[in-house]
Amino acid sequence: MKKSHEKAPHRSLLKANGFTDEEIARPFVGIVNSANDIIPGHIHLNQVCQAVKAGVRMAGGTPMEFSVIGICDGIAMNHEGMRYSLPSREIIADSIELVAMAHAFDALVFIPNCDKVVPGMLMACLRLDVPSVVVSGGPMLAGTLRGRSVDLISVFEGIGRVKAGTMSDSELRELEGCACPTAGSCSGMFTANSMNCLTEAIGLGLPGNGTIPAVYSERIRLAKHAGMKVMELLARDIRPRAIATPKAFQNAIAVDMALGCSTNTVLHLPAMAFEAGIELDLDDFDRMGTRVPHLCSLSPAGPHHLEDLNRAGGIQAVMKRLAETGVLGLNEPTATGGTVGENLERAEILDPEVIRELDRAYHAQGGIAILKGSLAPDGAVVKQSGVLPEMMQRTVTARVFDSEEDASEAILSGKIVKGDVVVIRYEGPRGGPGMREMLTPTSAIAGMGLDTDVALITDGRFSGGTRGAAIGHCSPEAAQGGPIALVREGDRIRIDIPGRKLDLLVEPDELQERRRSWSAPKKILSGVLARYANMALSADKGARYRDP
Repeated sequence: MKKSHEKAPHRSLLKANGFTDEEIARPFVGIVNSANDIIPGHIHLNQVCQAVKAGVRMAGGTPMEFSVIGICDGIAMNHEGMRYSLPSREIIADSIELVAMAHAFDALVFIPNCDKVVPGMLMACLRLDVPSVVVSGGPMLAGTLRGRSVDLISVFEGIGRVKAGTMSDSELRELEGCACPTAGSCSGMFTANSMNCLTEAIGLGLPGNGTIPAVYSERIRLAKHAGMKVMELLARDIRPRAIATPKAFQNAIAVDMALGCSTNTVLHLPAMAFEAGIELDLDDFDRMGTRVPHLCSLSPAGPHHLEDLNRAGGIQAVMKRLAETGVLGLNEPTATGGTVGENLERAEILDPEVIRELDRAYHAQGGIAILKGSLAPDGAVVKQSGVLPEMMQRTVTARVFDSEEDASEAILSGKIVKGDVVVIRYEGPRGGPGMREMLTPTSAIAGMGLDTDVALITDGRFSGGTRGAAIGHCSPEAAQGGPIALVREGDRIRIDIPGRKLDLLVEPDELQERRRSWSAPKKILSGVLARYANMALSADKGARYRDP
């Protein structure tokens, strides 16, 4: 792009930006910045970006920043805006590819933080395969209300508590004012923090990437080190696909299970792996889930937040504990320039209540379980670490809704009773389209005190903030004629999470009769949603675009 006489016009344009001959002679490092004024996890990313640039310059490179879109799932929740969140993942990856390839960067530093920005950037990172480091903006601190820790999920569940009469409107207003006290990704083990932690576990982020709070000066120092480290990776020609190996993805799944991460990881890790030429499927998650215990009890399922995990030693400490089980690949390279095992030599477990010993695990199995059966032949996903014991095995009565809004209205108006299962369909990747998150109905169920007796099943997905017997990604989805499309009001459904089963208790002959009269609802679509509905694969394939 910049050498030889033929590139004089290119150098002229670079000089128009103020670059000197000395800067032009150095390696060009693209800084992928998703800062904006909308997302709390992104409002401070310009400061992180400046620190990355400083690190690049200190190590002899020339940083060049470019921007990337982002959507806040919390603000987009429970209205039509949520249809656009998952499709944004593909657009983020594509847009980074366009800019990076058009300008021939020697290396890249990615600065994501929330929701689909993290996996979108990681997909681009693995697709482009130039030396790269990922440094997130870090988690928000938890809020405090009258001496107890609160977070965004406390507010969502507060809506159900108001409806149930256990919280007043003024108390909810007080809660909303203190639940999100700082910049950063929302403070529990929700999707953004899950993916930032797994970035570190894979090895594409430096130690501390997943847990150092957004408002700590340590986060700025980490960003400077990321800028310096990418120059080392460039000099040694260590590329993302050399780091994100099949074993590295298995390391990430092991950490996923130990932490009790968001079920959205089951969408994002396979989509990322595809970009690296690696195939992950639901069985990979389930196999690891039976081998790895649940060691950390983080919000929404438990009392701790990301700042507590950071204080306890962070992801490196979790991996040090997991190394005792023999499930980790310790020889895999990482963005530090060292191996997983070499990194773990410096790790220390500082709080055994936050990161438990193996024989004191919160649960003997990992946080996520994959269910299959007559209702979900291709699989469904549940965060079993967030399910109460009463709901692990249950036969329930179907209450059927063809949209999230109708289901939420029924829950909040008291139409759902103990022993019901709320079935929400036509919310999958194609049927939604966009596979909306269902945090509002699950939070309403929990807030109204029904989480010991009511389940929810959907071909949509859940926020990492969801807890309870919330079973998502039901595949094949309803729009593709999956069995969930054939469920009728009053049908009985058997949930058996320990047995990994999800069955619709309707005779096969009756289901065949229903199928003969079934047709998918027609939706008038345009723009990006029309393209996504036409191109998206099912949830069990990561809801990514189908192969060209």
